[in-house]
Amino acid sequence: MKLTTVPGWRLTVAGTGLAVAAAVLLTLPGAAKTSLTRPVAASGPEGAYWHTRMLSRSTGFRQVGSRANPYWVVQQRLTEKWHTADGRSWTGYREPGAYPRSAKDREAWRRDGSPVKWTRDLAGQTVVLSTRPTRGHVTPVRGQGANFFLAGQILTYEEVQRLPADPAALKAWLTKAAQASEGGQIDPFIAGSLPDLLHRLPAPKEVRAAAYQVLLTMPGVRVEGAARDDLGRNGTALSISRPQPTGPKTEAGKITRKLIVDTSTMILLSDESAGAHPGGSATDLVLRAGWTDTAPAVPALP
Repeated sequence: MKLTTVPGWRLTVAGTGLAVAAAVLLTLPGAAKTSLTRPVAASGPEGAYWHTRMLSRSTGFRQVGSRANPYWVVQQRLTEKWHTADGRSWTGYREPGAYPRSAKDREAWRRDGSPVKWTRDLAGQTVVLSTRPTRGHVTPVRGQGANFFLAGQILTYEEVQRLPADPAALKAWLTKAAQASEGGQIDPFIAGSLPDLLHRLPAPKEVRAAAYQVLLTMPGVRVEGAARDDLGRNGTALSISRPQPTGPKTEAGKITRKLIVDTSTMILLSDESAGAHPGGSATDLVLRAGWTDTAPAVPALP
């Protein structure tokens, strides 16, 4: 593989692609030659579609009501993606409906007449918020968006299967990809890309395990121990801290990302970011990441 310097551009593959990738990576110090010359064997898909289903919640970003009776609402959205091994893709989207953030917010909402929609927040910004679910839609994805993305690169299903399953070799591959597409701070770029291997891409479990091990070695990453996500699922929590680049600073001047990973399957369960907005957080709950034979459809309500 020849890594492109344009983010999101297509990898150029020569021959099987693996030999070229190995040639690139073997020039790096510390690359594990055994993993590069003997990668995980490419396997066939275990279903018609690689399917991910995600529930996203934004908290502490929208305050509505009145100056005398303010309250916060949580925005929600469902996103589903289906990928086939031959490069076709679909995206489904639906909003399950907003709701007051806490018991105190629910009381203020009731005092406000229990509105079912809002068109403006307290900051005076126009918003489209409703407690009622939308009908949703599912559409095919055209062009580059139908591919698999990792560290600014576009990969085929076969190339995803042949990613290094050795942590050192995988980190070397990601470093090369980061240098080609980012050209800036390499470590934060790699740390930000690794969670994609834990749910977005149909990588073999050995590759996902390697991604998890690489994540543990990245600066700013700390193991927090056993944890439960917002749905009560058990996993291991990791925190990723990095300096706040722009915007209002938090007290610590950091943006913190908290991941909860099911280490038995090496699948990401939850991804929460806090600090980019004072008092606000955004959480992605991975409801599903795996193969399915069920055809794309409008996302069902959770």
